[in-house]
Amino acid sequence: MKTRILGALIGLAISFALPTYAQQKDLADPQTTQKILAGLKKTDEEARNNNDGAAYAAQYTRDGVYIGQEGPIIGRQTIQKYFTEVWKRWHPKDCMTEWHGNALHLIGAAGNELWATGEWSETGQDKNGEPLPIGGYFGVIYVRDGDDWKVRMLASMLTPDSVIRLNKGLAPQPAATQSPTASPSTQ
Repeated sequence: MKTRILGALIGLAISFALPTYAQQKDLADPQTTQKILAGLKKTDEEARNNNDGAAYAAQYTRDGVYIGQEGPIIGRQTIQKYFTEVWKRWHPKDCMTEWHGNALHLIGAAGNELWATGEWSETGQDKNGEPLPIGGYFGVIYVRDGDDWKVRMLASMLTPDSVIRLNKGLAPQPAATQSPTASPSTQ
């Protein structure tokens, strides 16, 4: 009887431990994670803080895809052009990126593709020059490119409250209208 109970307890313990082990097997090794995290700080956050479209696009593969509010933008050169134009109007500072769980997950068994999700934030200026903080979520796929890692696809979206703040903070002022009781000029 004691042997059966002991066997059942050991089986139960293994059944709880195996899913945890299986979840960790799909994670990238710590060196790869640190390398990509360091690259993310340098190319992504620094490029956004400096409004540098070329540096931002450099983190993508030649045929990389950025998916934002306007839809997909395909190719490193097109991504560079898009962000160069955006940053002529919007000058973000205090750009931050955080991965959910600071984890990169393997895609397939070869170890040449990784995915991650996370959150981002930055602060621009509204039409009156006041700080306008926004943020959102992202999903990204990295691929090995020689000894480096590049973004194959990044999907980014604004939080609903950021959309509201942007609409209020950047909307043009309504044109001045003449009062209905004012009399027209007779000159």
